[in-house]
Amino acid sequence: MANDENQTGPSASGTSNGAPAKPRSRRGFAGMDAAQVRALASRGGKAAHEQGTAHEFTSEEARAAGRKGGLASHRTRDGKPQG
Repeated sequence: MANDENQTGPSASGTSNGAPAKPRSRRGFAGMDAAQVRALASRGGKAAHEQGTAHEFTSEEARAAGRKGGLASHRTRDGKPQG
């Protein structure tokens, strides 16, 4: 196993079947620049509001969501509070 020290995956070629690994192409939103993604998201949000299907938080819903997120972020993996 002395010759395997530089390997990081299942084989030296990058795949388990010995074929060289293909570079992955950036598809969808990952292939767009940030401004283009932002423009599309803006158009989608405006369309949802025009159709009346967009969700608008009430202050009570926002408060509950913030509390839930705060509690989740301050817990350990076993569900007990930190400290």
